[in-house]
Formats: sequence, structure tokens, C-alpha cells
Amino acid sequence: MTPPVRLVVFDLAGTTVDDGAQIADAFIGALHPHGVTLGADDIQRVRGTSKREAISRLLPAGPDHQGRADRAYSVFRRQLLAAYESTPVTPVAGASALFERLRRAGIRIALNTGFDRRITEAILSHVSWSHDTFDAVVCGDDVPVGRPAPYMIFRAVEIARVASVHEVMVVGDTMNDLWAGFNANVGWNVGVLSGAHDRATLMAAPHTALLPSVATLDSLW
Repeated sequence: MTPPVRLVVFDLAGTTVDDGAQIADAFIGALHPHGVTLGADDIQRVRGTSKREAISRLLPAGPDHQGRADRAYSVFRRQLLAAYESTPVTPVAGASALFERLRRAGIRIALNTGFDRRITEAILSHVSWSHDTFDAVVCGDDVPVGRPAPYMIFRAVEIARVASVHEVMVVGDTMNDLWAGFNANVGWNVGVLSGAHDRATLMAAPHTALLPSVATLDSLW
């Protein structure tokens, strides 16, 4: 018998929050001064990962690589925060209502994201979601390695005090979200088509279901 869902771990940008083109533009703006010209495929490959780790990987090896990566990440963060101030992000349609339904059903809710804590707090403020909405909010700088490693999921499970990963559902819009769910051995691994990766891309990653968005997630049980 399949155990019930006790915890749903949601990704943030592209899954529960509409992110537009701000993230891609911030990557381009951060790396262009270092002579890196990014194409759409380059950015798509790092979607869902830790943004700090992504910039480090996208930056060519060479002298003072870590220092250059740190400086590029500072630019990325500054540009993204400014973009969110000028064009605030909004929740994915139906996300807030879904959170309320999950709460009423006694299901715990967590966020995990490749953003650092400062960017995450800015996003939550813009969409008017308080920390009381969630049982855990885990950021890329809370764990030693980001997706596709499972550590953010494990951290959310620990904070939310769920005993088994088989009672956990992971929901995300990228291959890296789904591979992290697979690596965590969760009971349900759900892709949504509201964000970075299309159906064909998500089909290539381990999953138990693909949905248009989070709005109808609770139709799965």
C-alpha cells in the first residue's frame, strides 16, 4: 500500500513563483564582464541548481577562479534583486490556494531553492508568503552541495520532522529538481511545465507524474 503524502517539497522559481526572464538576464549580466557569452542552452543546463555553484561552473578555469566567481555572483545577486524590485515576481496561478488545501488536509509544506537566503526572502516578501506558510524553507546556501544532490530535500524532511522520504513528494520545473528527488528516493517526484524546462526535457528525468502546473497537484491523490 502506498504511504500517504506527509510533506510536499516545492521548488520556488518556475514552480510556485513566475520568474519571467529575470534569472537568465542576471546570469548574462554577471558573466559578460568576464568574457563569457551565454546561450539559452547554457542557462537551461544550470536551471534548478545552486546559483552560486552554477556561476562557478560557467566561469572558465584560470587564475583566481574563486575570486572571480565570487565577484560574478555578487553582480548576479545585485542585478536579480534590482529586477525583482522593478518587476516583482508573482505566485504561479493556483499556488496559494493549493497551499491552503494542503494545510487543511494536514500535509506539511516546504520550499527548496537554488537561491541564497537573501534572494529567497526578497521573493517571499514580494509574493506575501510568510514563513508561517511553510514548515521549512531551505536555500542553496544551507547545504554543502545543491541539486541534483538530495541534500536540500533531506534538510527539509529533517526540519519538517517527517520520518520517511517515502512519505515525501518533490515538485519542480527542472531536470535538476527531478534528479534531486530521485536521488533522495522520495515517494513522488512530480514535474511541472510552468517554468524552465519543457515536457520533452522533463520526460528524460526520473518522475512519477508531469502536470501543467502546481494548481492541480492534489488531484494526484
